[in-house]
Amino acid sequence: MLRSRAATATKTAAALALRRGSSMAEGPVGRAIRAKLQAALEPSYLRVLDESHRHAGPPGAESHFAVVVVSGRFAGLPPLQRHRLVHGALRAELAGPVHALAIVARTPEQWGADPRVPPSPACLGGSKHQHPEAEPPGAPAAS
Repeated sequence: MLRSRAATATKTAAALALRRGSSMAEGPVGRAIRAKLQAALEPSYLRVLDESHRHAGPPGAESHFAVVVVSGRFAGLPPLQRHRLVHGALRAELAGPVHALAIVARTPEQWGADPRVPPSPACLGGSKHQHPEAEPPGAPAAS
């Protein structure tokens, strides 16, 4: 009985975390991204997704991320300025372990009107899903 209660509590916590836009399995880089964006932008919704598993690199690399940030701080700002705010908050991570960052930055009004998130862009270099028949970069063209 105790074991089933513990399992139910864990499943409930995981469901709540996902609903809030978080992951129970965030690594140290993901946690730093979350903390810095929360401090800098005070989002009403924040999702940090480690997409490193979709790319070449060692397991646990934490190098490719996607973030969805919904913040009143974005009101009146064009997308470029919103992205600059996100980049500014994550300056250290982008200079170090983070190789790629996909950003969705919306105001609460925009999010309320359309909470859909576009898929992250495909990896253009070193993807685990690269076609085996594709020529490696820099290979001479076939004649």
